[in-house]
Amino acid sequence: MNSTLRWLVRAMLWLLVATAAAGIGLAQEPTLAATPPMGWNSWNHFACKVTDGDVRAAADAIVSNGMKDAGYIYVNVDDCWQGKRDEHGMIQPNQKFPDMKALGEYIHSKGLKFGIYSSPGPKTCAKHEGSYTHEDDDARQYAAWGVDFLKYDWCSADRVYKPDEMQAVYRKMAEALHRTGRPIVLSLCQYGLESVWTWGASVGGNLWRTTEDINDSWDRMSDIGFEQNGLEKYAAPGHWNDPDMLEVGNGKMSHDEYQTHMSLWCLLAAPLLAGNDLSKMSEETLAILTNPEVIAVDQDPRGVQGHRVWEEGPYEIWTKPLTDGAIAVGLFNRGEDAEEIKLDFSAAGAPESASVRDLWARKALGTFTGSFSAKVPKHGVVLIKVK
Repeated sequence: MNSTLRWLVRAMLWLLVATAAAGIGLAQEPTLAATPPMGWNSWNHFACKVTDGDVRAAADAIVSNGMKDAGYIYVNVDDCWQGKRDEHGMIQPNQKFPDMKALGEYIHSKGLKFGIYSSPGPKTCAKHEGSYTHEDDDARQYAAWGVDFLKYDWCSADRVYKPDEMQAVYRKMAEALHRTGRPIVLSLCQYGLESVWTWGASVGGNLWRTTEDINDSWDRMSDIGFEQNGLEKYAAPGHWNDPDMLEVGNGKMSHDEYQTHMSLWCLLAAPLLAGNDLSKMSEETLAILTNPEVIAVDQDPRGVQGHRVWEEGPYEIWTKPLTDGAIAVGLFNRGEDAEEIKLDFSAAGAPESASVRDLWARKALGTFTGSFSAKVPKHGVVLIKVK
């Protein structure tokens, strides 16, 4: 099957999913998560210490440091913002977040979007108030606050629901959000349980977690990222596999490892949600997060998730076809020493003669015939565009 036919088949499948969603009352804005969402989430760095001030500082930084121009628009408050419910059952924030509506307005004033977090269970992961039996109340409250993104984390839901009820539980919140009339991206956070990639789109999800939690380590990040192969057929515009948030800049991986992290997530058409302290970020970290040619791979409007085309020991080659007919290719070295890795153009679906561009260096490398080889550092990547 050639690339054009594959793209047409994917488009038809996506249309069928969208039509089915509309039939169950989950019709979404056609541009909602048309490309993988980009932004920032508070959890990886701040966890439960996050405050209103931290979130405002993140919004300020996104605008001032160029991240907004690079495509990062969501400012997402994760767990630990919740207080108690009022006499009408409406969720209220805790003392660290004195006015959620005002926070949303501040984020919107920067030209950014506001994200929030809850659980379908009685409690969130950090044991704060969840949305159990209050789905419509919470959806209305989020809409009133101007929320644009909801991360919905399974956590304590397993105390009140059986695994085979998971789809109905997520559909319930999707329908509640839809009834508000406000376009809100729905992120299903349930760690890949019940093969969510096979049904996430049909219950109104725009993205769904395919893994357990990431952490700021080479072993964890690489295990999660390289295990995504095989899920590419479930990703499409508006509906994305989510291997969890970015750890770039949190300090426990090397520069080469963070470039591998960013490269792999972009080839995977994964959501790009930075998880570092944006107010205290090195130029090196900012350069990784904002390289426009690398981000363009993730945000390619064709919406194809990349996959592995070659593997030998700790060395892997992944490819992702792009809208302009080019192919993004990652040469990955998971080994402990630098190694020469050779790309045969035929394995990538490239023509016999093709131009090659280094996306991290942002420079043309010339025209090659038959193959391209590069020395790849330990735990590193060479990310190229072949055309």
